[in-house]
Amino acid sequence: MSGQAAVAVPVEEQAARPQERSEQRTRRQPPYHVVLWNDDDHSYEYVIVMLMDLFGYPLEKGFKMAEEVDTQGRVTVLTTTREHAELKRDQIHAYGKDVLIANCKGSMKATIEPAA
Repeated sequence: MSGQAAVAVPVEEQAARPQERSEQRTRRQPPYHVVLWNDDDHSYEYVIVMLMDLFGYPLEKGFKMAEEVDTQGRVTVLTTTREHAELKRDQIHAYGKDVLIANCKGSMKATIEPAA
């Protein structure tokens, strides 16, 4: 030792000190659904190809989702964080019109909503 005296801390003082926590709690972001809404301006082919392009879904999953949006009026295409859901919604809105439908005015409608 270099001539420094060690100082003993009484046990009572040690117990009174708040313990430091090295644990870090991660908070999960609440999930959001990306919802695609039905309309009469888009074909099954458009929906399937869009879902394949934007979400990487295989043909079969794209077809099932196209069928659901057609019969149920809406389909949840993804559940993710709010920021990612907003991005995917915006990508759907920017995808463009259906070239197979002569009267198509633009992209499909999509919204995000909290996953309950």
